[in-house]
Amino acid sequence: MKSLFPLFLLIIFTNACDNGSGGTAPEPDAPGDNVILAKAIADKFIDLNPVEELKWDWEAAVLMLGVLELHLVTGDTAYLDYPKAWMDHHIEEGYSIGHSDSCVPAGLAVLLLDLTEDPKYQAVIDDARTYMHEEAVRSEGGGLSHLGTMDYATLWVDSLFMFGNVLFRLGELFDDATALDFYGDQFRIFTEALQDDSGFYKHADQWFTPQTEGIYWGRGNGWIAVAGAMYLRVRALRGETDHTVHEAVSALVAAAMDTQDQETGLWWTIMNRPGQTYLETSAAALFACGMARLWRIGLAGDEVLSPIHNAMNGVRSMITTDEKGLPVVTGVSGPTTVGTFAEYAAVKTVDDVPYGVGAVLLALVETSGLPGP
Repeated sequence: MKSLFPLFLLIIFTNACDNGSGGTAPEPDAPGDNVILAKAIADKFIDLNPVEELKWDWEAAVLMLGVLELHLVTGDTAYLDYPKAWMDHHIEEGYSIGHSDSCVPAGLAVLLLDLTEDPKYQAVIDDARTYMHEEAVRSEGGGLSHLGTMDYATLWVDSLFMFGNVLFRLGELFDDATALDFYGDQFRIFTEALQDDSGFYKHADQWFTPQTEGIYWGRGNGWIAVAGAMYLRVRALRGETDHTVHEAVSALVAAAMDTQDQETGLWWTIMNRPGQTYLETSAAALFACGMARLWRIGLAGDEVLSPIHNAMNGVRSMITTDEKGLPVVTGVSGPTTVGTFAEYAAVKTVDDVPYGVGAVLLALVETSGLPGP
């Protein structure tokens, strides 16, 4: 087992050193405002949502990843016990990995195996490997189909986060160069199919329902920003680079900065159609998280600091309180499929949905302690 750097140690390390972009960050603010808010959000969610009621899916797994990051920065065992109890419940009750979205829990299993050394989590990881390498349908270029074992090859933008969590976490925590190389190859395949000259990624390639050309889904592009930054961070920790992925992610970040709503710091759910849909919380959280990770490892300059802070101000503005004074994460678009502009615009927003809460937790932790713009 080779745990290179948990997130909090990376924060301390990079804040103590010049990040290569011309500035030295202050010490992290834990337990500052970001961590205090993240703890309040997580505590409420844990209190109201027994693990038995949360399905084995990407929605709950993103939440668990955010909660587990809180454990890494605070050392509070409650934020380890909750994701562990969820995973243990599904291992006992049974689970399946048959498409990209169902891989996210296996990324959580990698973290739990590293933290607990309990071998039962290895079986989940092995199941995900079997799915990716032996069972998943591939595109003509070799990309993992979003629909997994269904006999239809289609690449979706969010897949790079969903199955990627297994691969780049294996690379970091277990020194698995093969997993990292496989992920880098997949990122390049998806980028060739989905990224256009704008820097943005379209939602899907080779899909059978109508799509409006030239529109870019906010949360989908946010998944790319976070996944690419996570992968590049692991490469950096190993003293390695991936220039192709770095260029692709940098182009995406540049496009995102150009389309950020200057008044709120948020992004429209269709990023390049300002005022035509609605401003959305999870995309802002994901972009802030991804850009902060890139800055910390010196792969983005200080020009991203102002957009990060603006995005987090926007995210905080979407966190209201209930009648008990507890935080409510609002303005998160519901689960979104590939479609026309009108169909994206019609997706309703929801409050305290697991993946939205998880994205906000990831962002609050990652942006903690950043210097001002």
